[in-house]
Amino acid sequence: MSVAKSASLTLEEFLKLPETKPASLYIDGEIILKPMPKTRHSRLQAKLIDGINDVLDGVDLKLTVEQLFGWLNMKAE
Repeated sequence: MSVAKSASLTLEEFLKLPETKPASLYIDGEIILKPMPKTRHSRLQAKLIDGINDVLDGVDLKLTVEQLFGWLNMKAE
């Protein structure tokens, strides 16, 4: 028994499709439903966001990338 492979989709065709829940990913011409995050992932994400917010507290977010990295290097010294 063989399994028929669905026709490949171009990126342009994928981008014209409506949003889905859960989100869809475009990988090598195929649409894959993005898996829902697990509890451990969500906790790690929250810690990462808290860490970024701590570092950027009081920083003018209009800085260029070069200015931001310079500021982060000064904070690390």
